[in-house]
Amino acid sequence: DLGRIEYEKALERQTVAFNALLEAKAQGRTGENRLFFCEHQPVLTIGKSGKDTNLLIPKELLVQRGISFYHINRGGDITYHGPGQLVCYPILNLEEFHLGLKEYVHLLEEAVICVCAFYGIEAGRLEKATGVWLEGSTPRARKICAIGVRSSHYVTMHGLALNVNTDLRYFSYIHPCGFIDKGVTSLRQELKHEVPMDEVKQRLECELGRLLNEKKQQIAQ
Repeated sequence: DLGRIEYEKALERQTVAFNALLEAKAQGRTGENRLFFCEHQPVLTIGKSGKDTNLLIPKELLVQRGISFYHINRGGDITYHGPGQLVCYPILNLEEFHLGLKEYVHLLEEAVICVCAFYGIEAGRLEKATGVWLEGSTPRARKICAIGVRSSHYVTMHGLALNVNTDLRYFSYIHPCGFIDKGVTSLRQELKHEVPMDEVKQRLECELGRLLNEKKQQIAQ
């Protein structure tokens, strides 16, 4: 648990863990799988397939408003991270869990869907739109969790961002994940009250652990 941390510092931490796991794998050793949890100071990140045109305000205004901006090497387009949003960076050797990249993203989505269900919120997937959505197949479609990962030799970094008590006004500065016709939401927005971040963190850790352990048990059988 990294607490509230600048994006660049969190990126350094996960990169060190990512490279260590890659090195261990290359040497035939069992490396350390990690889950990093954090909140970020306001930041916009854009993935390798993203378009700068999905940033809707001049970069000078970002500086004035204290918002950092990074081009990074994950999949996906532009997204916002900030206080009140739970970010999880799994550094995993997917081969230990017999997971392909598509299955892994599906597992991340499933964990968040289960967290939402714990709070009585029905969430799901939207075809050709990675992440977790509410009312995804309707005009009221809104994203509650963005997902963007990088994988090298089946070792992962980057991850997911679940809107818990997030100030959603920041999303008006961008076309979130490149979408111009879909909204964003948060647990607070849906439940009409603040949600304890530590509680959500614990639920997400529990769901990810359960799903990953189930994969290992399937292998053992």
